[in-house]
Amino acid sequence: MKAAYGGDASPRRRTCRNVCLAATAAVFVATIVLVILCLTVFKAKNPTTTVNSAVLKDLDVSLNIPRVSVDVNLTLGVDLSVKNPNKVGFKYKNSTASLNYRGTQVGEAQIGSGKISADQTKPMNVTLTIMADRLLGKSSELFSDVRAGTLPLNTFTKISGKVIVLGIFKIHVVSTSSCDFSIDVGNRTVGQQRCTHKTKL
Repeated sequence: MKAAYGGDASPRRRTCRNVCLAATAAVFVATIVLVILCLTVFKAKNPTTTVNSAVLKDLDVSLNIPRVSVDVNLTLGVDLSVKNPNKVGFKYKNSTASLNYRGTQVGEAQIGSGKISADQTKPMNVTLTIMADRLLGKSSELFSDVRAGTLPLNTFTKISGKVIVLGIFKIHVVSTSSCDFSIDVGNRTVGQQRCTHKTKL
């Protein structure tokens, strides 16, 4: 009886060992394939934020020469687009766009959270308005610029989010765009923009 039992056990052990080896090999191969996919097809790429145009919606300028002061009310419409080059969706959280005058933030607009599908470019429109109280420390420069007829401004947009690869890996990314331009006070037009774009994984 013992000999018969032992004879049956050896093939069973070999079968179990073969099954374990096959399972291990399958897991190993699947892991290698997953890594290759993550490094090639599903490798996270940086979303790109682009400022397509800036349009002057409203501009009121009141110059007080005796007091060497000026009041400026300005509203700017900015047309943005964010391109997601990834093969998976890009989820971004609440972000911001700011309006700056000579290094000082003078306006801000919120960009609500959302999602951009794979290989999609999503248009966004934000409205930036100068907050008069933030110009108080720049009164002399503002007076000189308005008298010269040109108002130098900058828009800065920052969009943060994450790309989820294969439903497992979460990769955080930040995309920014900074544009310098000028407002022709007399003609009430927006001059040529000079933009730089940066992305960070």
